Amino acid sequence: MKPRAIRGMNDILPDVSGTWQYLESVVRDVVQSYGYSEIRLPLLEQTELFARSIGEVTDIVEKEMYTFLDRNGESLTLRPEATASVVRAGITNGLLHNQRQKLWTMGPMFRYEKPQKGRYRQFYQFDVEALGFEGPDVDAELIIMCARMWRALGISRLELEINSLGAGDTRNRYRDTLVEYFSSVKSQLDEDSIRRLDQNPLRILDSKNPDMQAVVAEAPVMLDFLDEESTEHFQALKGLLDAAGVSYKVNPRLVRGLDYYSRTVFEWVTDALGSQGAVCSGGRYDGLVEKLGGKPTPAVGWAMGIERFVALYEACGGEAPASDADVYVVAVGEGALERAFAVAEELRDEIEGVRVELNLGGGSFKSQMKRADKSNAEYALILGEQELADGRIGLKPLRSTEDQSSIAFEELAQKLAELVGKA
Repeated sequence: MKPRAIRGMNDILPDVSGTWQYLESVVRDVVQSYGYSEIRLPLLEQTELFARSIGEVTDIVEKEMYTFLDRNGESLTLRPEATASVVRAGITNGLLHNQRQKLWTMGPMFRYEKPQKGRYRQFYQFDVEALGFEGPDVDAELIIMCARMWRALGISRLELEINSLGAGDTRNRYRDTLVEYFSSVKSQLDEDSIRRLDQNPLRILDSKNPDMQAVVAEAPVMLDFLDEESTEHFQALKGLLDAAGVSYKVNPRLVRGLDYYSRTVFEWVTDALGSQGAVCSGGRYDGLVEKLGGKPTPAVGWAMGIERFVALYEACGGEAPASDADVYVVAVGEGALERAFAVAEELRDEIEGVRVELNLGGGSFKSQMKRADKSNAEYALILGEQELADGRIGLKPLRSTEDQSSIAFEELAQKLAELVGKA
């Protein structure tokens, strides 16, 4: 029986991995241009970390985590998201003691949910976090950073939605009001909403059940309950976005699916991917560091699923730059292969960024030229016994009707650099 991939865990094949690499490099460059540094995190964490941070009454913790006991009987979980791990790493390594951190990380996450287009059980995520910053300016920076990414990639089919969830006593009063409202219409709630009613009523606002939408639409609005400080924070954020020319829509029903959010929450949504509308989401989680055992530390961040990001880029007509070889080296005859290896290495040494593919496995001149053409390289370098004797190499254009030329070995690097635009 042939081996098969686990359901919902997909191979990223060479014909699409070039697009992934390109998008990841653009995002990385943009994020780092704002002064954010990379942190690399383990795939496994103690299960308690996610139960305490994400919230026990969430679909992720209740239904979707890959959790198991190791040989010491400790409960471990494959990370379903990155924020809790970033905070844990900050506490563990003393990164938050009288310090502020601007961090990013990227890698696979795991959730046991129904696989569908753009949603997999192993999925990849780009995550950006700012810890130790309490003002609305960092909220604005993270959102403006996203807008810069979209512009850099020519992605236009996105709309920004923002909201404020308040904090502290104000949020508790709103929670009590929600419980009172949803209790009055309990007969219209689905099973998940009834279960969340006492422990996490805000999550009912995030219900995707179509039969619940009318009930949710009539629920009290958080913005009507905001304390003065949260109101000022939200107004200042909107002012900074206005000044930066970033358009947005205030969505009072936007709550996000994780328990740790407070005050600012936001989502970049699109109509280009069907029901999978959210592409990049985030918000402020000022209480999470303290909840996980650290000192009180304000924090805010966002996360973006790379599968959905790739799909949106392609839906908007984006194409990654070609990653084919610039030149393909053909070697035929005695002594040619040894010299061909030397030529290929010299070109890589002398021409920054050049892509050189060397024919491997031998073959006739005709078969090697077929491989050269199939490689999509712009040029073939031809090295045979006559070229060795003359101290020259043949240069044949593969994508034009220009004639083959002969170039001295010592002039090859400069000539080729000019031809492939890397001089």
